Amino acid sequence: MKRLLPILVVFWVFLFEGQQAQSADYQKGLTAYQTGDYATALKEWKPLAEQGDAKAQSNLGEMYFFGDGVPRDYEIAMNWFSLAAEQGNFNAQRNLGVMYYYGIGVSEDHSEAIKWFTLAAEQGHADVQSILGMMYVEGQGVARNYETAVKWLSLAAEQGEADAQGNLGVLYYYGLGVAEDYETALKWLSLAAEQGNVTAQGSLGMMYYYGEGVPEDYEMAAQWYTLAAEQGNADAQNLLGELYYYGFGVSQDYETALKWFKLAADQGNNNAQRNLGEMYYYGDGVIQDYETAVRWLSLVAEQGSADVQRNLGMIYFHGVGVTQDFETAFKWFTLAAEQGDADSQRSLGKMYAFGNGVTVDYIYAYMWGSLAADKGVDLDESLTNVFENMNPSDISAAQELARECVNKNYRGC
Repeated sequence: MKRLLPILVVFWVFLFEGQQAQSADYQKGLTAYQTGDYATALKEWKPLAEQGDAKAQSNLGEMYFFGDGVPRDYEIAMNWFSLAAEQGNFNAQRNLGVMYYYGIGVSEDHSEAIKWFTLAAEQGHADVQSILGMMYVEGQGVARNYETAVKWLSLAAEQGEADAQGNLGVLYYYGLGVAEDYETALKWLSLAAEQGNVTAQGSLGMMYYYGEGVPEDYEMAAQWYTLAAEQGNADAQNLLGELYYYGFGVSQDYETALKWFKLAADQGNNNAQRNLGEMYYYGDGVIQDYETAVRWLSLVAEQGSADVQRNLGMIYFHGVGVTQDFETAFKWFTLAAEQGDADSQRSLGKMYAFGNGVTVDYIYAYMWGSLAADKGVDLDESLTNVFENMNPSDISAAQELARECVNKNYRGC
């Protein structure tokens, strides 16, 4: 199964109309604006805008959008952008797309954003082609269409747009809209990464780690992960931490692993939170600290990780490093069991059989135990003895509950 290469994030900034002036008045306004003399810029541009000058209209739109020398007013900004955009002005088309995309001054409307971005992209501007490509990838305002996404991203990537290069690399990696092609994925990801694109750097690290399109090379993986991690990418921070933890491509160093895990975990990265919890639980490179371990592992379990939920159940059931708490153990076992975790199902069977934190109920004990046994999990002798002493009617009722549980995919059993 393929690892996930993340789709890159595209950041937007407005582009001010600074092209060669159409008139002396326009140029005077531009010079004034660039020196912070917004009053003069407004004085020179407004008459031109009212006469239909598209560049002046676009620039007035930006003045009102940012509140440069005038009160910020998105409605007036949109009016000026609309007049300029209808004349084919690229910046105004782009800016209208941004306002509709993010819902700035208007209701968020991705379909309307697509309309304006498409008009701007058709004029050959790479940044708009890039975001348009990603809207087709995500199906925002338009039906998802990877082939069309590849078209727009390719046009932008060939102009050197880093986000487009990285995203195009991801599409070639997965074979979305194009034939799967690691070599081409590597080409585009490398170009983006060399421009400092953080997610492309992390993606390259993954390709070198797994030897996809390149020879497996942990040292190269560590180099790319480091560049991405230093820019704050949580996935790269966690993966770099794992390289230091195991000593792959770098000297084994628990202290450095802990540093990167902590940075990623603080950003909410579940894998890093798990790694950090396990380091504290086992005392790898740190003083063993069950309380801190449970705190980090609980964050992962709350996000739905069945195996971590099961492990927390065992920690509370046996009171390992925490106060023994059957009720909390039961909670975690139940959450994991409802995801089909067989070991947790067996544990619930034992809790019902022996009244650990719940009322003894042999029918539910048999139900959970049989579900676990059906998946090949061995039931210990104490639990088997309970089942052997059950009467046939209770066994029949438990078996019916088990069938219903399977039909419900273990939810609400």
